[in-house]
Amino acid sequence: MKPKLIVQKYGGSSLAKPEQIKAAAQKIQQIKKSGKNVVVVVSAMGKTTDQLVNLAYEITSAPNRRELDMLLTTGERVSMALMSMALNDIGCAAISFTGSQAGIMTDEAHSSARITDVKPIRVEEELRRGRVPVLAGFQGVSPRTKEITTLGRGGSDTSAVALAAYFKAECCEIRKDVDGVYSADPSVVQNASRIDELHYMQLLDMTFWGAKVLHYRSAELAQLLEIPLVIALAHGEGGQTKIHGDVPMYEQAKILSVNTHTEVRWLRVRAENVTSAMKKMCGTLREHSLPWPQILDSVERSKGEYAFLVTGPLESVQAIANFLKNSGEMKIEEDQLSTITATCQGSYASDLPEKIVHSLGDAGVNVHKMIFGAMSLTVVVNANDREKTVEKVHGLRG
Repeated sequence: MKPKLIVQKYGGSSLAKPEQIKAAAQKIQQIKKSGKNVVVVVSAMGKTTDQLVNLAYEITSAPNRRELDMLLTTGERVSMALMSMALNDIGCAAISFTGSQAGIMTDEAHSSARITDVKPIRVEEELRRGRVPVLAGFQGVSPRTKEITTLGRGGSDTSAVALAAYFKAECCEIRKDVDGVYSADPSVVQNASRIDELHYMQLLDMTFWGAKVLHYRSAELAQLLEIPLVIALAHGEGGQTKIHGDVPMYEQAKILSVNTHTEVRWLRVRAENVTSAMKKMCGTLREHSLPWPQILDSVERSKGEYAFLVTGPLESVQAIANFLKNSGEMKIEEDQLSTITATCQGSYASDLPEKIVHSLGDAGVNVHKMIFGAMSLTVVVNANDREKTVEKVHGLRG
């Protein structure tokens, strides 16, 4: 009988210092000593990715997407090598692999590639030899172009879930500097509480609307492949949040959590209808290898003009805005907005929308738009009203 296997992913903030890497190595060794196999996925140390992005933009206002991928993948390579060194130093045999060496196959979209297949031949070989494979998250390779690609910000989560699915892991642990998923960002809402268990669908809605605890594409993949997830502390003792498919969900119109996209913008497109507007926007992004934003909503602004509400990493949105500066057909508006989302079931069939609007009106917050979903209610507000809105909506949890 094969030993059970766990996939552990360590976030960048939990690997920011050498002593943190050494402490994580001790935890990994304990799992190995318990008789289980472990595959480790690591992010870049601390703020390394931000620093590399800033460095690229100091060189040019429009970094080539291929070269940007080549630059950014170095962050995870540093982490994987150091983690492997730390494990070997304490007598736990380990070996590091880049995404391409680990067989993470993707499409050819630089900055936002999607995993198309996993062929971890070398990882399997090392597991049979008793070693701990340490993989660079966030990256892969296109088998068609042979180019190195990145999966977008938070892509290490997706790498970990994909590997957990391939190896039919007992679970996929996401180790961070927080002990689980909270009802709101604790740095904004002091009385935010940890949620012990979540259904995949609840987590998917929360991450789509801005919860930073996990990348929404990894939540989507976990649900699709039914991979049990655990969100827990990388260092120290604390609670955890378990995510699986057996959590009961009821139409209670009760707010489960409040999440936010800090910055969203309207991308305007001149077109006769929404179909041609979407075609023009997607065609332009693809043709010029621009990063793909997350599209949240669309509206008809006037006859012959449509607008898409988009978000994404600041550097990605800015890259699109810079490219479209002189375009007469498409433009990103300068108004800085935020979305605040209450995840819950049955909100649209209750008085919750009215309560939210009244509460925000009393607080002097201007609501630009409301977006209703199957499991959530979202308001679009001015970016400088974001924290106030989060606190007000969270206060309606009851």
